[in-house]
Amino acid sequence: MPLKSNVSRHMNHVHVHIRVAMAHLSARMRWSPIAVAIALAFAQSATVAAPTEAWRVIGQQGLVRFVVVPVEKAVDQAAYEEQIANFCDPERTCFLNFYTNSTSAAPTVPLSDAIANEATATYRRSMKNGVQVFLWSCRLKVPGHECF
Repeated sequence: MPLKSNVSRHMNHVHVHIRVAMAHLSARMRWSPIAVAIALAFAQSATVAAPTEAWRVIGQQGLVRFVVVPVEKAVDQAAYEEQIANFCDPERTCFLNFYTNSTSAAPTVPLSDAIANEATATYRRSMKNGVQVFLWSCRLKVPGHECF
C-alpha cells in the first residue's frame, strides 16, 4: 500500500479519536460549541504537521523490503516505529530490513557489501503466525535489547 494512503488513513484515524475525545469533554465540561470547534481545529492543525519524510526503500526480495535509515536515526526507536507504521499495513504481513549507508554506496539488490555490513534492525510481522518482532543489529550495541 502506498505511503500516502497509509498516512491519510492514520490521520483520519487520529481525527476520529480527537473528535470523540472532544465530544466527551464537551458533554462533561459543558464547553460551548465554539470552544469545542476552536479546540478541534487547533488539535487537527497540530497533528497534520507531524508526518516526517519516509526512509528510502532501495529494493525488495520476496516479502522483504530493504530500507535505508538516515545515520542520525540509526538508534532512534521512535523513528523506526513511525517508519514501520508508514510502510506496513496493520492488517498484512510485513518484513523490513533496515540499513544505514554511510559510504553512499549505490543502492542495488542484491545489496552491496558496504550497505549489507551496516544493518541496523529488522522488523517482522507475520499475520499467519500472529508474531511481531523488532530486533536491533548487535553492531549498534543498543543496551537492554536482543539483537541479531
